[in-house]
Amino acid sequence: MTAYVVAALYRFAPLGNLPAMKSSLQKICDENEVCGTLLLAKEGVNGTIAGKRKGIDAVLRALKRYPGLEELEHKESRATEAPFYRMKVRIKKEIVTMGVDGADPNKAVGEYVAPEDWNKIISDKETVVIDTRNGYEIKIGTFKNAVDPETASFSEFPAYVKENLDPKKNKKVAMFCTGGIRCEKASAYMKQLGFEKVYHLQGGILKYLEQVPEKESLWQGECFVFDQRVAVTHGLKEGTHILCPSCRCPVSPAETKSKKYIDGVACPACFDTLTPEKKAAAAERHKQVKLAKKRGEKHIGREFPQEE
Repeated sequence: MTAYVVAALYRFAPLGNLPAMKSSLQKICDENEVCGTLLLAKEGVNGTIAGKRKGIDAVLRALKRYPGLEELEHKESRATEAPFYRMKVRIKKEIVTMGVDGADPNKAVGEYVAPEDWNKIISDKETVVIDTRNGYEIKIGTFKNAVDPETASFSEFPAYVKENLDPKKNKKVAMFCTGGIRCEKASAYMKQLGFEKVYHLQGGILKYLEQVPEKESLWQGECFVFDQRVAVTHGLKEGTHILCPSCRCPVSPAETKSKKYIDGVACPACFDTLTPEKKAAAAERHKQVKLAKKRGEKHIGREFPQEE
């Protein structure tokens, strides 16, 4: 029996009085024993929270009371253990960091494409299909023929566009990301630059994998997710990857057999960059996590990264 509901959510909407909103939401989450992260900005809200059914519903109701968030949607998964041990409500300049003034999905955004229509869009040879996620995510899976912008963070995306795309030459651009937030923000930026036809996958990869039958799918590999599942595949079934506790990158079953993989310490992606001191600290942390679990206690360590 699963004990925890994990809710991932975001919505672009103009918000005001963020300090008061932060204080109120923090209180509601604490009172309902809901943990995770909520990011607030003038452009909207983004976050992932976990708790019991009653608590999650209470927080979602509270969020939907704010003007602009009435139609807030979320995606749910289940967890047998608490994926988060703290609740953090933060005020930021952007709910997904691009670092470009004027790229506001509340003013202009690209055309939403439903999952069932996505294959047709990306199969068009005149369409440039761009994966707006980061390198460690793309490494384990992406759409057929998608372009990897080779970015380490979303804030590098504008530079990629300016160096590689041209509104006069690239008449059709289609973008996608995990849950929809990054490609929606990216589409606003592309519209700002004057690109004519800009598409983005509504609901992101997760909605596509949930709705499109595997035999019809153009998705290849697994999709990194920002919760305890680490990665999912078609039908949102849990994938085969685990998370490196040091660099937070997904690790495949094949990579766990590498000489550069140390359980709970390092993986091939970070082994050569970690100092002996950091490896020792990671080993001690891993030891404490196992001891805490053996005692039936919670060890508050690093949590899953936020999709931002």
